[in-house]
Amino acid sequence: MRLLLAALVLAVPAPARVQVVAKEFSFSLSRQHVRAGSAVIELANFGQDPHDLRLQRAGARHIAGVGVVAPGARKDLSLRLAPGRYLLWCSVADHRQRGMRATLVVTR
Repeated sequence: MRLLLAALVLAVPAPARVQVVAKEFSFSLSRQHVRAGSAVIELANFGQDPHDLRLQRAGARHIAGVGVVAPGARKDLSLRLAPGRYLLWCSVADHRQRGMRATLVVTR
């Protein structure tokens, strides 16, 4: 029985992890491509101002996100990603217009 449980645990893939580093006024992704499925997106605020993160698959209506993160803090977002191109941006004040945006590509 223990062997069966161990096999089941090993069969479940770990979620993809992407760190988004926020600074004034840019986003830097630890990777630009991940596979579809479970993912953990971490917003790490290395800047001096508060920042947040919004994430939307191109052509979709739903917007996921991480609330405001204080300077020096981090926050995780766990979700399932479908294949596609995802737009990421900071929605605080005019940060998006000033360059806080990035693209994440999710493949099958």
